[in-house]
Amino acid sequence: MANISETAIKNIGKVLNDPARPMKERFRALFTLRNLGGEAAILCISECFVDESVLLKHELAYCLGQMQDKRAIPVLRSVLEDKNQDPIVRHEAGEALGAIGDPNLRDLLEKYQNDPAIEVAETCQIALQRLKWVEEESSKDANLSQSRYSSIDPAPPSSESDVEKLKDVMMDEKKSLFDRYRAMFSLRNLGTTESINALGEGFKASSALFRHEVAFIFGQMQDERSVPFLKRTLEDTAEHEMVRHEAAEALGSIATDECTEVLKRYLSDPRPVVRESCEVALDMSEYENSPEFQYANTLLAVEA
Repeated sequence: MANISETAIKNIGKVLNDPARPMKERFRALFTLRNLGGEAAILCISECFVDESVLLKHELAYCLGQMQDKRAIPVLRSVLEDKNQDPIVRHEAGEALGAIGDPNLRDLLEKYQNDPAIEVAETCQIALQRLKWVEEESSKDANLSQSRYSSIDPAPPSSESDVEKLKDVMMDEKKSLFDRYRAMFSLRNLGTTESINALGEGFKASSALFRHEVAFIFGQMQDERSVPFLKRTLEDTAEHEMVRHEAAEALGSIATDECTEVLKRYLSDPRPVVRESCEVALDMSEYENSPEFQYANTLLAVEA
């Protein structure tokens, strides 16, 4: 991407931080800032944690983690430590710290691995194991740490490739979440009908955090074969909003007519995280069906 002036970055930051703007515009601004990177972009994203939208703040934390810039650690630490933030936002801050992978974060993550909010506790447990893996194993398993989806995953895939064995590990609640995540990411990377059906079984896991990761993975894969699982998850109003929101965004990235139809039905869901996700997902869906080169960067032409 061409060099962008700090003024242009700040202008994009103004879009992100303007609560009067539609959520879909603010999301595009956020992902543009993530793609640009650098200190000014991190500052614009950090300023937005005072917003009322849990969905947006969760996505801010996600983007900061994916940027893997240590300058984002102080704000992510303060979000994780802030008990007034929704657990969905705090969980994402913990995951982002794990993605940055600084070994100095171990004490902080250990402090929150038994947090009263189960989503936060489980996330910090996984992040701690990721730090340990980065330190001990990543050089040996360099090929495993590379995601074909250009994402920094909470856990690397395992070296196993047998679908049934992977499914058994993924669904074994006696195993650590880190090992179960590794099996989950291996199933993602296989991308077969069998592995997609195995991943769909993951929605039966007891952990909402685990179920939300299954939905997120289906969004990465953008495979129509996962639509029945995602649709059922979004339609289940008893499901945790964290899981339903990821199912909505995944449907938006798959972007078939069936996905669009189900997303429109939940645009006025009583849960803000779900309805905002449907709004953003429909915008993503529109992009997927358009000739636009990159979801986020349409803002640059307007705001720069």
